Amino acid sequence: MPKDSAPQTIYLADYTPFGFDVDSVHLTFDLAPSATRVTSRIRFAPKPDATDKTFFLHGEGLSLISAKIDGEPVTPELTAEGLTCAVPNVPFTWEAEVQIDPAANTALEGLYQSGGMYCTQCEAEGFRKITYYPDRPDVMSSFTVRINGPHPVLLSNGNPVASGDGWAEWHDPWPKPAYLFALVAGELVAHRDTFTTMEGRHVDLALYVRPGDEGKCAFGMQALKDSMKWDEDVYGRAYDLDVFNIVAVDDFNMGAMENKGLNIFNASAVLASAETSTDTNFERIEAIIAHEYFHNWTGNRITCRDWFQLCLKEGLTVFRDAQFTSDMRSAPVKRISDVIDLRARQFPEDQGPLAHPVRPESFQEINNFYTATVYEKGAEVIGMLKTLVGDDAYARALDLYFDRHDGQACTIEDWIKVFEDTTGRDLSQFKRWYSQAGTPRVAVEDSFEDGTYTLTFRQHTPPSAATPDPQPQVIPVAVGLLGPDGAEVLGTQVLELTQDRQSFSFPGLDARPVPSILRGFSAPVVLDYAANDAFLLAHDTDPFNRWEAARNLGKASLLAAITQGDAPDAAWLDGVAGILTDATLDPAYRAYTLSLPGQSQLAADLANAGTTPDPDAIWAAHEAHRAALAERVADALPGLYAAHQVDAPYAPDAEQSGKRALGNAALSMLTRLDGGDTAQAQFDHASNMTQQLSALSNLIRAGRGDAALAQFEAQWKHDRLVMDKWFGLQVMEARPDDAADTATALTKHSDFNWKNPNRFRATLGAFAAHHAGFHAKDGSGYTLLANWLITLDPVNPQTTARMCSAFQTWRRYDAIRGSMIQKELTRIAETPGLSRDTTEMITRIQNA
Repeated sequence: MPKDSAPQTIYLADYTPFGFDVDSVHLTFDLAPSATRVTSRIRFAPKPDATDKTFFLHGEGLSLISAKIDGEPVTPELTAEGLTCAVPNVPFTWEAEVQIDPAANTALEGLYQSGGMYCTQCEAEGFRKITYYPDRPDVMSSFTVRINGPHPVLLSNGNPVASGDGWAEWHDPWPKPAYLFALVAGELVAHRDTFTTMEGRHVDLALYVRPGDEGKCAFGMQALKDSMKWDEDVYGRAYDLDVFNIVAVDDFNMGAMENKGLNIFNASAVLASAETSTDTNFERIEAIIAHEYFHNWTGNRITCRDWFQLCLKEGLTVFRDAQFTSDMRSAPVKRISDVIDLRARQFPEDQGPLAHPVRPESFQEINNFYTATVYEKGAEVIGMLKTLVGDDAYARALDLYFDRHDGQACTIEDWIKVFEDTTGRDLSQFKRWYSQAGTPRVAVEDSFEDGTYTLTFRQHTPPSAATPDPQPQVIPVAVGLLGPDGAEVLGTQVLELTQDRQSFSFPGLDARPVPSILRGFSAPVVLDYAANDAFLLAHDTDPFNRWEAARNLGKASLLAAITQGDAPDAAWLDGVAGILTDATLDPAYRAYTLSLPGQSQLAADLANAGTTPDPDAIWAAHEAHRAALAERVADALPGLYAAHQVDAPYAPDAEQSGKRALGNAALSMLTRLDGGDTAQAQFDHASNMTQQLSALSNLIRAGRGDAALAQFEAQWKHDRLVMDKWFGLQVMEARPDDAADTATALTKHSDFNWKNPNRFRATLGAFAAHHAGFHAKDGSGYTLLANWLITLDPVNPQTTARMCSAFQTWRRYDAIRGSMIQKELTRIAETPGLSRDTTEMITRIQNA
């Protein structure tokens, strides 16, 4: 079926194993930009107990030159989806030769070219664009690959076997599904290092980049070595090949890909230097490198039986990379960052037309299910499981998981079973986290009588099309109790909610305590409780809940300003001022405490409360609160800013990054008071990208950005990753009434390459995230994005489909905005030849 044909729904319940084992795969690539020949020799063996013995191989966009079985030519039946062929009921060798066109492959799936370099992206279903094969994750085999081409670097999975002038051979001894296949060929230079595993294996490491990027490799290499050591120390997992290669690619739909032994990275997710990368970039790179490396065991050695089990590898690996970042940097700051992201991306998904369980029951296009629900909520489910069973049981269960399932393609049932076998617990109710969509709401009531304090919880998950009748889930709620003087009278305890309504009592107390509920954000739920946030902000010993108290005070103040025109709340201003000037706290933590709830999140809160959100009013309230906070702490700002300038040589570590974060938070407030004078001085003297970009952001906001933007462009026009920042920053910092015009002007800039996913996301993605600008009253924002999605879809369906999610919250807004969005959705849906990816997304959003 071609990509632009009507989508067909695939169901988990219909899973049927492939009827053949694949004993070995040999591939030969004769590279040519428009006419690459791929020759496959694959050894198949029928499964005696197979219920479906149809020999079907996936294939899309392939020109079949020849096909043979055991050396004899055959004529298979071809369709747009693949081929079928009569085969013997004994082991046999399949051979095929196909021709493909990498230069014309703008979808960036399968084998394609990026700046003259050949590279691949096969997850989820890209291998079928390379050759005919059972392109499904439960079909695993060893691969031997020969690459013929006039390129100095020829790479594939596994270990190098042999090479010569214009050719190289690779062999991967570990059975893998086709989605983990990788090939890279081109003019590349390598940054090399080595690592010795805990088992004594010598591993040659290399980070391949295009010439000119050699100076941006050191941090990525160190992050890789740190990840390898951490996985040994914490999970007991050692690397299992003789080489580990990473390649930086400019044109890539995702962040990176964990192909066995040959990780392919979006250049933005691996290249870093003090001059061109911010502290945030460094932390992101460190986390992504760790994530892809950790997949070696949780994704490669143990993979998914089918794509419905995607969360099995992604949720677990996101949880593991979060643990890694917490150990490398600040655990409280990491937790806060993850929850901000979860609420901004996953909660809206759970509450809108794109809602689906962590393990969906059906899909039309698997590329559309690489979502925050699968990744981030999937990681939260792992965290809850670890909380419920405890650290020791979690470690024992993971050891059992690796021992029992190494080399297998598994399911969520396999994952849950190792925990049940390890702990003796019945986790059937907990498993609902994988099968139910929606964000549970937990309402709390409390009482105090005769020295006994009682908390009563009610859980409710709103029904949705994906889960029309949600049942009670197992929700771990971490709780602590504080006395009237602020001292902790009960340390953190984990309460397990399993019923619609449940009470827990705490006897023997001298006075009514103040509860600290959902410490560490122990479950991805919405907590409905009128907490004493001012008290918790001043006294809570749990860093997450102390931050949450500041966030709650700020949110309440903002909502009152939006709906009633109230001035910023004094309790919030005083509480944040106290945190800001508390030198005993981590600077990064203090910087996070200054942040306000996102404007889209405020719109969701208003809609959930029955109030139609006004994006302009939300933006105005944000601005008023930032100005009021700047005035409240005005006397402290110069000293705070000065105290958090780093004199030492730049390092992207937690200590320096935290100081810069707080210093730049102070700069943002100072700019509101001095009109940008301090920001201009920082811009003029900045020695690293963190300081330069922060100063530029503030200058734009102060209306003094034109000269600095021109200077920045002249300085960095040769660096495509820095220029992505330049494009995005102008859109993000534009005033609402200027945002659409700013984005439009940037799309006409000579360096705007809309076919490059990074540049497209930097510009149009930033615009879609500009809440008030995108939701402009005249509908210009909706039209602008729709025009570009229609333009991009024939070239890159994946990126187009993912950006359609900008429209998913359309029912929140007033009837006029809603009708304008519906008009644009209809226009997109009626575009001739619309891809399967985008058709599914638009249909789901329209039918909300």
